Amino acid sequence: METWINNLENFIGWLPQVQLAHFLLVSAALFSLGLYAIITRRNAILLLMGIELVLNAANINLIAFSRYNGSLDGQTAAIFVIILAAAEAAVALAIVLNIFHRFSTVNVDEVSSLKE
Repeated sequence: METWINNLENFIGWLPQVQLAHFLLVSAALFSLGLYAIITRRNAILLLMGIELVLNAANINLIAFSRYNGSLDGQTAAIFVIILAAAEAAVALAIVLNIFHRFSTVNVDEVSSLKE
């Protein structure tokens, strides 16, 4: 039990040392994973998940720069990006459900046209 508490104390002691580069590395990893999902996946749901990863990477950048700049501009912009992501998810899921209802698939390659 004491080793767990010592590990927790070490982790809490490390938190103030987190620099801007740490946030940027996490953001770059999320952006890369999101871009990979957008480029390689043909399932509409996985494409939406990739877009969400890219938007979350942008949010991490906005909040990190806001924290190290000392202003609230980045956090305000991040709130708008979150609202945009929620609206995008609602509209995109409605489109995906409509595609699945018409074509019985959510693969983007198999849906050649929406007009039939």
